[in-house]
Amino acid sequence: MADRTTSNTVIAADRPTILKVIADFPAYPEWAGQVKAARVLTTGDDGLPETVRFVLDAGVISDEYTLAYTWNGDESVDWSVSETGRMISGLTGSYRLTETRGGTEVTYELAVDLKVPMIGMIRRKAEKVIIDTALRGLKKRVEGS
Repeated sequence: MADRTTSNTVIAADRPTILKVIADFPAYPEWAGQVKAARVLTTGDDGLPETVRFVLDAGVISDEYTLAYTWNGDESVDWSVSETGRMISGLTGSYRLTETRGGTEVTYELAVDLKVPMIGMIRRKAEKVIIDTALRGLKKRVEGS
């Protein structure tokens, strides 16, 4: 798996509120810029999504794939690719939520492996755009609710 790209932001809300937005995958196209569609395929006994099918258009990375999710209380959620796409051969990531005085610090980590050759610098730039757009969108979605 590739090196991870990481970024974080502080959101003025508690962890359960933020995780509720993160778990609402069908709404992702409304706030996560590169996600054009997200459909929950399976849910766990806790009602949280276990597998989700995505359509992504992040410029140089455009694909459809399925991710498997592991929810760790209200502290984090991890995911990895369970069905690769045309371009994406591997994808792992996580949201880590840590309570702070101003709300909750959300750290997003992402690593993407591609079936097609791509210079590492360009892949990391694409990862950074995906992360930064997602964090800005998540913050706006949670704080604007």
